[in-house]
Amino acid sequence: MNVAQDSFLASLRANDPAAVASLVRTESPRLLSVARRILRNDEDAKDAVQDGLIAALSSLDRFEGGSQLSTWLHRIVVNAALMKLRSKKSRPEESIDEFLPGFEADGHISVPASEWAPADTLVMRNEVCQLVRASIDRLPESYRTVLMLRDIEELSTEETAQALDITPVAVKVRLHRARQALRTLLDPRLREYAVS
Repeated sequence: MNVAQDSFLASLRANDPAAVASLVRTESPRLLSVARRILRNDEDAKDAVQDGLIAALSSLDRFEGGSQLSTWLHRIVVNAALMKLRSKKSRPEESIDEFLPGFEADGHISVPASEWAPADTLVMRNEVCQLVRASIDRLPESYRTVLMLRDIEELSTEETAQALDITPVAVKVRLHRARQALRTLLDPRLREYAVS
């Protein structure tokens, strides 16, 4: 930890209003973005950030400085978002099977994946980003959450397993299936870019 972070942390631990306001102002936008990706609902995301910040500020004595303060806050808000996700009434989850590739009787994939053209223009890149986000949103929640935590939030397999209270093997299986399903969802649209 550097001197500036030490000083800022001391101010936060002393409950200095200016330090708390600075923390909220600088970290909230990034934390809100993380919570939105997990919860897909603005109000729930704001609640998760608020819950996470309150939890972090009340447990600053447990922050040992082994990582950046922002990394520690990120994990707390991810956990707050996941808790909010779990606390929602669970609805029956859709099957992911319709999004997975199909196979012939001989074991070969029925529709082979094609090469996608690179997104050359800014407009095309924005369209592809929107398409990817929309396709991720179509995944069943348990697969979407694993994909978000591993591929977007860059948590390790073990961290994801802990956060979701599942085994590392379950994380790997869900992640593999989520990536396959995402590829299947994206393939028809990205083929269009390849031919246009």
